[in-house]
This record gives sequence, structure tokens and C-alpha cells, in this order.
Amino acid sequence: MGDSKTASASIPSVLSIDIGGSHVKIRVPSDPERRRFPSGPTLTPQAMVEEVLKLAEGWSFESVSMGLPAPILDAAVLRNPVNLGPGWVDFDYAGGFGKPTKLVNDAAMQAVGSYLGGRMLFLGLGTGLGSCMIDRHLVQPMELAHAPYRRGKTYEDYVGERSLEKRGKSRWRKSVTDVVKILQAALLPDYVVLGGGNGRLLKSLPDGCLLGDNANAFEGGFRLWQKEWKNSLPTRFELPKPPAAAS
Repeated sequence: MGDSKTASASIPSVLSIDIGGSHVKIRVPSDPERRRFPSGPTLTPQAMVEEVLKLAEGWSFESVSMGLPAPILDAAVLRNPVNLGPGWVDFDYAGGFGKPTKLVNDAAMQAVGSYLGGRMLFLGLGTGLGSCMIDRHLVQPMELAHAPYRRGKTYEDYVGERSLEKRGKSRWRKSVTDVVKILQAALLPDYVVLGGGNGRLLKSLPDGCLLGDNANAFEGGFRLWQKEWKNSLPTRFELPKPPAAAS
């Protein structure tokens, strides 16, 4: 979706980091090369930072964007990623990199890189189901994967990697189309971007859908430092206190 090399040309130098359950991938706008190293269930944030800085040798960057497969609010990791090691919740990422750092959910970072305007629903078809809504540059990461769908199972149970392997491509594709139609009706997006590694396995796209690309995660990391995205990420909202009872 678009030429990320051209789109990134005017963006200040950002190190964009896409962290997955099997690999950590990195890129800067000035270099189309993507560098990577294995992740996995023993990877800690400290080990990640050390390996990223080693791998990024020769690149110049002023700031860092990082997409992590975990719920994130106010730039804080709320829970450790399921497929990585411990320690991600309280780690000082800006201190580790020695640079200003923006931390977002991995689906949200790919969604930002896929965004074309208006109201977009992003669905990442990979190991699980990543989800994010963007409305006029306001980013709202979502946790649709574990919502109930059919027969006591979740959306992720039908459109995730395990379903693809167990039920086969044909039945998996039908489930993807059905899930997309349900979410379109419920959330009313202008369009849906189907990203993640398994989006390419669809023979045809459901109506109102565009095919994304995992590489858009890097573009999302670059964009997060642009002016229009500066205040786009979700923050906590506290309800006002009720008035004191009359004496």
C-alpha cells in the first residue's frame, strides 16, 4: 500500500522496531534494508535493546518507535507479551535506547502505516487477530481477538493461525469474510485493511477491504513522530467524581 520509501523521505530519522513472537525487525527511513534477529519465549526487554542497538550499528537515528504484541496505554505496557520473556511491563525503554521512544501495540503501529484517511478498521491476520481503529488520525487499539464469536469460541479461534492449520485455507477464508462483515456492520468503518502475514492467503478480498503488508509497520513507526500523529495515541480517562451528598 504505497511506496513507504518515498513516503518516509521527509520524516526525521526514526528507528522503527517491529517485535513479533518469532523475530524482531528494525528499519530506518534512509535505508530500505530490514534487519532482524530471532525473538521467542526467552527474550527480555534488556536483551532486545542490546541486540537492536548492536544490529542498528551504522544507522543514525534521533528517536525510536516500537510495536509490541501487548496492550499498551499511556505508553506503558499493561501485560507481558504472551510469546516473549518477562520484564516488559516496567522496563525503561527510553533509558535503554538513550533516545525519545514511542511505544505502541504492534497492530496499532501497522495500522498507522496502512492508514489512508477517514475511518479505518485494521485487522491483522497472523498468529492471532490484531485489531485497531483509526478515525482522522486518532488511534484506538482494540482487543477484538478474544471476543465471543461462535460455538463458545472467539474470533481468533476462527481466523488465527491455528484455525488456518486445523481447518484448511478454504474454511479459514470463509471465516475471515464472515468476521469482516460482522465487524463492518458493528463498527461502520469507511474501509478495512487486512494486514498480518496471512492476509496474502486470501484469494479475493471482502467488499470494502484493502490488502495490507507487514512492512507497513515500519512506516507506522516513522509516522508516529509526524505532527499529525503527535497526540494520536490513547491515554487514560478518569470519570469526574460525583458531587458530594447534601448534608
